[in-house]
Amino acid sequence: MSAGDELVALYDAAGRVVGSATRRRMRAAGLWHAASAVFLLSSDRDKIYVHRRTDAKDVYPGMHDCTAGGVVAAGEDPDVTAERELAEELGVRDVPVRFLFRSIYEQGTVRYHGFLYEAHYDGPVVHQPEEVTEGWWMPLDELRERLNDPEWPFVPDGRQFTEEWFNDPDPRPGETP
Repeated sequence: MSAGDELVALYDAAGRVVGSATRRRMRAAGLWHAASAVFLLSSDRDKIYVHRRTDAKDVYPGMHDCTAGGVVAAGEDPDVTAERELAEELGVRDVPVRFLFRSIYEQGTVRYHGFLYEAHYDGPVVHQPEEVTEGWWMPLDELRERLNDPEWPFVPDGRQFTEEWFNDPDPRPGETP
């Protein structure tokens, strides 16, 4: 089965699961769906793992991102998606993943409910070659600076979610209440 034939969960605009469709149909019709994304932080919470997507990705090819994430499969819980995507994209397994917040991303025909998580890890990162070309640990202050540069090729949904994460009144990584 090709990636386009995978069944993904369909959501309505209010965030309720309403059925399923193939990934191909969801993309072609701009259907509401959901995705989970995990910010991978160093254990000291001073650095975040940033990577560049392959040029073969169906959405935002070749751009930078600071989350491991993907579409919620039909019948799959977003928490399970977060763990699965972290393992698939970055090879990080058996690490607690903590839910942070939920958001909506809507730009053109890309419309979805984002479930955002964080994980803390200092071990080796192993890229899935079909999805990630390179990656590195970046200090959070540097990420903040780069996100202020609209010319930096960063995935727009990741930019939105990361800015929401940085702007949340709750303490962020490296900050104390």
